[in-house]
Amino acid sequence: MRDIRLLDAPFDPSALIRSFGAANPGLGGVCSFVGEVRGEQDVTALELSHYEPLTLAGMEQLADAAFDRFDLMGLLMVHRIGVIGPGEPIVCVSAAALHRRGAIDAVDFCMDHLKSAAWFWKREQRSDAWHWIEPRADDYADRSRWEK
Repeated sequence: MRDIRLLDAPFDPSALIRSFGAANPGLGGVCSFVGEVRGEQDVTALELSHYEPLTLAGMEQLADAAFDRFDLMGLLMVHRIGVIGPGEPIVCVSAAALHRRGAIDAVDFCMDHLKSAAWFWKREQRSDAWHWIEPRADDYADRSRWEK
C-alpha cells in the first residue's frame, strides 16, 4: 500500500496509522513518525507554501527511492500545507515491512529528505513578525548519511 498526500486541513495521525496498518496484512512491523508545530520562541503559527506539481511529484519520487532501498510492504507519507498552529501535526510518515529494520530505516530516510530537501517554503509567525525557516546544518548532515 502506498499513500502519498498533501493536505490543507488538519489530520488525525492515529487514524491514518491505524488504517495504514490494517491495509498491510501480514506485516512484521510498522514504524511511524509524526511531526508537530513547536510553540517555542513565541511561535504562534507555521506556514508551509509549495508548488503542488513539484511538491507532490517530489514526494512520489522520495517514496520510489524508499521502496527501492528498503524491503517495504507499504509507505504512508502525509504532509500539511497552509497555516498550522502549535501542537498541530505537520507530517506523518509510516512504513510497513516484514522486519522492523526496514520500516525504521525507511521512516528515517523519508524524514531526513523531507526536512532538508523538500519542496516547501516555511515561515514562522512569532509575536514580532513572520520569519523564514531554512534547514539547519544538522538537517543536511542527517540527509547525507543516506548518500551512496
